[in-house]
Amino acid sequence: ALVGLLPLPDAAAMVGMLTLVNATQMLIHGGWREVARRELRLILVSSLPSLFVGYAVLEWMADTRADLLKIGLGLVIMLSSLQLAIRPSGLAKPSPGASFVGFGVISGLMSGLFATGGPPLVYHLFRQPMPHERIRETLVTAFGAAQAVRIVLVVAGGNLPALSPVALILAVPIVILSTYAARRWPPALSQRTVRRSVFVLLFLSGLSLTLPAAMHIAA
Repeated sequence: ALVGLLPLPDAAAMVGMLTLVNATQMLIHGGWREVARRELRLILVSSLPSLFVGYAVLEWMADTRADLLKIGLGLVIMLSSLQLAIRPSGLAKPSPGASFVGFGVISGLMSGLFATGGPPLVYHLFRQPMPHERIRETLVTAFGAAQAVRIVLVVAGGNLPALSPVALILAVPIVILSTYAARRWPPALSQRTVRRSVFVLLFLSGLSLTLPAAMHIAA
């Protein structure tokens, strides 16, 4: 969806299914033990209701009226990622609960709209003084829960797109193998390096939202 290779609803459904595969694999292998339960509860309580709102907006806007929203979200993601680059050491103490609620709302809206609610939560959690494993498992669980709800909404509304079987057959094993490799052979990186890597991924994510939409408007 972000680079315009698929219609937004189709790409969102594909991302949702692959995210659910990733989360299920993590939970099966005991990743739930590392989840930051308090933070996860705050995220889910705020993100799941706003996901309904985001999905309703997607139904209204579809692809034709979503360009301005994509540009706005992309710019916010890029600006947020810059703070990780400027202050890669993160916070000295955990953020208050209200901050997780706020970022959860934003993530839910993005999950409903684009099935990509990750950037706000990734940005916020990677600034927290937590072990990488706890951050990773908390994020995966939150993403999996959001995508499970989103898929139910898509099916209930009769809007499940006719996804390419070839694309799914190719993508699912890649997700499974990548998840296994990341858990089996975690890279020996410092927190500073990981945060800088997250900055790059977030910035590119924002750029991939903004550029295609801007080009579509200019065309």
